[in-house]
Amino acid sequence: MIRLFAAIAIPYELALRLSGLRGQIPDARWVSAGNMHITLRFIGEIDEGVAADVDDALAHFSADPINVAVRGVGHFESRGRVRSLWAGVERVPALVELQARVELACQRAGLAPEGRKFHPHITLARCQASRVERVADFLSEHGAFAAPAFTVNAFGLYSSSLGRGGSVYTREVEYQLGEH
Repeated sequence: MIRLFAAIAIPYELALRLSGLRGQIPDARWVSAGNMHITLRFIGEIDEGVAADVDDALAHFSADPINVAVRGVGHFESRGRVRSLWAGVERVPALVELQARVELACQRAGLAPEGRKFHPHITLARCQASRVERVADFLSEHGAFAAPAFTVNAFGLYSSSLGRGGSVYTREVEYQLGEH
C-alpha cells in the first residue's frame, strides 16, 4: 500500500516567505517549507496496481502551463474549531481545469470521486482544534500577504509517509505541462 496525492510544487523562495508567517498559535504544527504545495487531489492509501493505473491516467492528458498567484491567508474549520491555516491561491480558470482533469483521471483509474470542492491553497499549519479567536491575530496580521505570480510547468504524484518529524513527501512522478 502507498499513500498518494497529486500536487503542484511551489517555488522554494515562496515557501520560505510563507514559513516566515509562522505565528504564536499554541497547538499549531507548522508545515516545513520543503513540504509546502498546492494539492490537486488527495488520493489516500492504495495498492501499487491502482497507483500504476493512476500514474498512467495522469500521464495521458495535456494541459498548458499556468500562472498562479498567492494572496492572503485563511483557515478551515469544523464545528467552530480551526483545523488548518492556509495561504490562498488565486482560483484562475486554468488551475481549476487542471484540477478537474486530474480528478477525472483519478476516477478513470478507479478511484471514488473527491467529496470536497476544490479550494486552491497552501497549508501553512495544522491545528488540533483551536478556537477561531486564537488565530484571529494571525489572520489579521497576514491577511494582506501577496507574492508575485509564478508559472506552473509541471505537477507531480507524491507519496506521503510518516517520519519522526511528521509527514515526509516524496515526488514519485512528475508530469510536464505543455509538452504533449
